[in-house]
Amino acid sequence: MKLLTRLNIILFLFVIQSVGGILLLYGVFLRFPIIYTLGILLSWMSFLVIIKSNEPSSFKLSWVIIVLAILPLGGLFYVLYGNKRATRPIKKHVDEHALIAKYLTDDDFVRVQEERMESLFKHIRQVSAYGAYAGTSVNYYTMGEDMFADMLKELREAKKFIFLEYFIIGKGSMWDEMLDILIDKAKNGVEVRLIIDDFGSMKLFTNRYIRQLRERGVKVVRFNPMRPILFMFMNHRDHRKILVIDGRIAFTGGVNISDEYVNRQSRFGIWKDTGVRLKGEAVWSFTLMFIEMWDTFCKKSERIDNYGFYRSSQVSVLDHDSVVLPFGDNPLDDEQIGEDVYIDILNQSKDYVYIFTPYLVISERMTYALQTARKRGVDVRIVTPGTPDKRLIYRLTRSYYRHLLSAGVKIYEYTPGFMHAKSFVSDDAVAVVGTINLDYRSLYLHFECATLIYGGKVIEEIKADFLDTVAAGTLMKGRVGKKSLFGAFVDGILHLLSPLL
Repeated sequence: MKLLTRLNIILFLFVIQSVGGILLLYGVFLRFPIIYTLGILLSWMSFLVIIKSNEPSSFKLSWVIIVLAILPLGGLFYVLYGNKRATRPIKKHVDEHALIAKYLTDDDFVRVQEERMESLFKHIRQVSAYGAYAGTSVNYYTMGEDMFADMLKELREAKKFIFLEYFIIGKGSMWDEMLDILIDKAKNGVEVRLIIDDFGSMKLFTNRYIRQLRERGVKVVRFNPMRPILFMFMNHRDHRKILVIDGRIAFTGGVNISDEYVNRQSRFGIWKDTGVRLKGEAVWSFTLMFIEMWDTFCKKSERIDNYGFYRSSQVSVLDHDSVVLPFGDNPLDDEQIGEDVYIDILNQSKDYVYIFTPYLVISERMTYALQTARKRGVDVRIVTPGTPDKRLIYRLTRSYYRHLLSAGVKIYEYTPGFMHAKSFVSDDAVAVVGTINLDYRSLYLHFECATLIYGGKVIEEIKADFLDTVAAGTLMKGRVGKKSLFGAFVDGILHLLSPLL
C-alpha cells in the first residue's frame, strides 16, 4: 500500500497543523490573560449563536458540549468548523442555481389529481424550482451491474454530449470500460464533461491523471478541491451520481463508478445497490442540475451558456405511466428537501413504507416520523447493511434500532453483504430512488440528488425488490438494541457526536 498518496499527505499535514495550532493557542491563552478572556467570551457568544440557530436540536447539542468542554478554544473551533459555511466557489452555486431555475418553467410541469402528491410537488417546486414531468419512462435496477450494462449501451449511442458527475470514481475495470467509450466519443466530436468530488475520487484523480484526460478530450472539474490548510472548509462534498446522455437519457441512484458497486470486487460480500434510468422530459432537470455544478467550479472559458443546445428536441416518450420529479438538495440554504420528502412520505402513508439505507443516523424529526407512522398502523420496514463498511457508523446505526423497534418498526439487516441503496417506496403509489442516505451528512451537509416517482409499474418493481431483499436478510429483535452499561455510555457519546461524524 502506498503511503505517499495525496490523501495521506493532506491528512498528515492537517493533523500536524491541528496539533501545533492547539498547542500554540493554549500557550498564548496561558501567557496572555486578555486573550484567554477573549477566548472565553467568543465561546459564550458561540454558545448563544448555536442556541438561536435553526439547526436540529441534536446538532446544536453536539456543538454546545464541544464549545463548553474545550474552553477557551471552543468558540474558535465552532467559528472555523461548526456551521455550514462554504468555500467561496461553493457559494457561487446559489447564483448558478438561480440561473438554471429560469429554465425550469411552469410550462414543463404537470399537475396530478391526488392532493397528497400535488402538495409535495408544490413544496419541492417552491423551494428548489424542480417540478414534475409526465412524458418520461423509468427503468428500475435492482443491482449495480444491471444498471452498468445499460449505461455502457447508452454511452455507445451518444451523439452530442455526455455529462458525468460522481462522488467516487475508482481504479478498476468498471471505469476502464467507461473511459474507453468516453475517449472514443470525445475523439469523434461528442462533448464529454466530468465532475468528480475531490475527496471521494482523490486516489485516482491526481493532477497528472486529470491532465492526461483533458489531453484526450475529456473535460474534468474537481468539486471543492482538498487543500492541506487547516482553515479550509472541506465538510461539503458532492455525493451525487448523475449520467446524462444527449439530453434524452439520465441515470442516477446509489451506484458510484468502482468495481465493488457492480460486484466485480468483493470487499463486503454481495454489494446491493439500486438506480433508475430516465428517458424523456424529466432528463432536462438532471441536465440543468449538472450544468449548475459545472459552471460553479469550471474556468470562465469553459462555462456553459447556451443551455438550449443541451435540451433534446425529441424527449417525450409514449410508453410512460409515471409522473417523475428529479430534484437536487444542497447545504447552502435552510431547506432540507431530501429529509422533507422522506418525512412527507411517512406522514402521508396509509398502508406501508419500505426503506433501503446504508446508514441510519437520524434526527429527532425523522425518528418521530418513523415512530408515528408505525403507531398509526403503517407497516414501516427498513433494510440496513448486515456487513459494515465503516464499523463506527455501523455501531451508530445499530444504536438507533432500540427506539424504532420499540415502536414496532421492523428492521432487517442485509446479510449477503453491504446494502448501499437509498430508496423509499410507499402504498403502491410513490417511491424515491437516489443518493440520499438517512444520515446527517446526506441530509444536511452534502450535495445530493434523487428521483421522486408517482404511479406506474415501476412502483411495483421497487416494492418487489424490497420484499425479495427482506427475504435474504435477518429480522432484528429487541435484544439487538440492548447494551451493557459501558456500551450504552459509548452509544450515548456517539449519539451526541453523530451530527459531526
